[in-house]
Amino acid sequence: MRNMTMSKTEKAKKMLVVEDEGEMCLILDLILTDRKFESDYVNNLLDADEYLQKNKPSLIFLDNKLPDGYGVDFISYVKKKYPKIKIIMISGFGTARDVALENGADVFLEKPFSLDNVNQAIDQVLS
Repeated sequence: MRNMTMSKTEKAKKMLVVEDEGEMCLILDLILTDRKFESDYVNNLLDADEYLQKNKPSLIFLDNKLPDGYGVDFISYVKKKYPKIKIIMISGFGTARDVALENGADVFLEKPFSLDNVNQAIDQVLS
């Protein structure tokens, strides 16, 4: 008989990707789909805020440089309003690491990253 206790990873099915590069959205979609997660995508911070008012993902992949602002500035807002949501900050600029982590990001991934990096980050924040 299957153990009826679900792990945190199994419970965390909904993910939000806030990213304005189509190829990066596609890569993350492939990774999340392979792991049986549901994922939604928005391309800017305003749409992310509207999404969060209606949906409660377990995890957000948040790009830093977006058309309407910086993801590092959005982190503290999300953490204050939705403290249970985990955030993986993704950026091509390693210099954003310290600010992202200080503002509450759970993990920082510098682009380009590998499949293993993404899977390790997901496991880390959901464990």
